Amino acid sequence: MPKTDDDIAKGFALGDESCLAAAYRRWGSLVYTVAARALGDVEEAKDVAQQVFIGAWRGRAGFEPAKGTLPAWLMGITRYKIADALEQRSRRRRDLEAVSAIEVGAERAENSVPTAILDQLVIRDCLAELTAAQRQVLELAFFDDLTQTQIAERTGLPLGTVKTHARRGLIALKRRLEEVDGAAQ
Repeated sequence: MPKTDDDIAKGFALGDESCLAAAYRRWGSLVYTVAARALGDVEEAKDVAQQVFIGAWRGRAGFEPAKGTLPAWLMGITRYKIADALEQRSRRRRDLEAVSAIEVGAERAENSVPTAILDQLVIRDCLAELTAAQRQVLELAFFDDLTQTQIAERTGLPLGTVKTHARRGLIALKRRLEEVDGAAQ
């Protein structure tokens, strides 16, 4: 059984599992304490401490006892694992906020279904009044999410013609929607 820090470090670097156990006994509480203070969560700190030693063991080939001490190397890994844990926490918070926003949006959408259906019908009628080329270009742009260059490639139309159809179609659509909106008020 290794006695000194140097013995533990050398054995650890060589893959001696008894040195891993000795390193954990000697520096595990240090790693845990640093993680607990940084994270403010006991369970998360336990996870980080475990990740540090698993990561250190798996990456032991990168540890060179001649370049630094094992505790310093473990503290470097600890800093990275704490940063990862904080990033995960932030990501979970963003995900929860996004889900909450989606739920609120869904409630609003449920309340506005009749309006949305009416809007779709009006837009379909307005699109039907465009020329076939204008309607095709706008449908490819909005429903298939294609760029004007992609539309030109797909349809075989020159890019300038696609741009003209898109512009004129949007102007006609805007004008027609303004008429419908004016009539509804």
